[in-house]
Amino acid sequence: MLVTLLGTGSPLPDPLRAGPATLVQAGGLNLLFDCGRGVLMRLAAAGLPSPAFLHAQFLTHLHSDHVTDFNDVVTTRWVTSPVESPLTVVGPPGTAAFGKRTLAMLRDDIGYRVAHHDDLNWEPGIDTTEVLDGTVALEVLAGAGVTVTAAPTDHRPVAPTVGYRIGHDGHTVAIAGDTVPCEGLDRLVAGADVYVQTVIRDDLIRQIPMARFQDVCDYHSTVADAARTAARAGVGTLVLTHMVPAPPPGAADEWVAMAAEHFDGTIVAPDDLGVVEVG
Repeated sequence: MLVTLLGTGSPLPDPLRAGPATLVQAGGLNLLFDCGRGVLMRLAAAGLPSPAFLHAQFLTHLHSDHVTDFNDVVTTRWVTSPVESPLTVVGPPGTAAFGKRTLAMLRDDIGYRVAHHDDLNWEPGIDTTEVLDGTVALEVLAGAGVTVTAAPTDHRPVAPTVGYRIGHDGHTVAIAGDTVPCEGLDRLVAGADVYVQTVIRDDLIRQIPMARFQDVCDYHSTVADAARTAARAGVGTLVLTHMVPAPPPGAADEWVAMAAEHFDGTIVAPDDLGVVEVG
């Protein structure tokens, strides 16, 4: 399996970091987890010039920074596919309604393109599977020998939220999304080869004199939280992503050192397009 950190940024615009998005490639499948700001540019840089090459889009939750470019994934897949190819989407309850609202928002654009292109005689489609806890049942996964299971996480008041555990050829990757430590997260990451976790530096955020920013601290894992979760679960590699506030170039080593105080496995804090190979 190959894990590519397409976007490692946060809701704050950053010239070096796109919004949250992770590509997992396993069994010949391209599986996209979340689709934050700039995801298609990062996909192209990773060798996938169109979302037509995606086999499924997974959403951890519907917070805007994690789904900002969902409409771009839908539209660009539609206009670059040679044949009708609905986008397979997996997410927590509420995802189907979100997909319908996205298509409604795109109604003008859909009409323009259908009117202009004679060979585009279908509209974009979204096939949604909603999950909260358990196996994601998709034929495309089963046919490739890939398993994906979901577990509930805790990002309240954003709810429901889920993380995903991807398995292939005896190896596992856990994509946690935004969450504080919780029972579902522990199940998700137990014994995983790679654990990808959103993290914050609460010591830095609490210095910002605005309640709106300080509120971030009560529903995200700190670096120490993520490291303790990794240690408790016995994971192989902890991947820090969606770092808030984003470290300046060359400063991510400080985050790694903080995590190493609680976890003695491998710890990485990649820039965008950083790759972790599994197995």
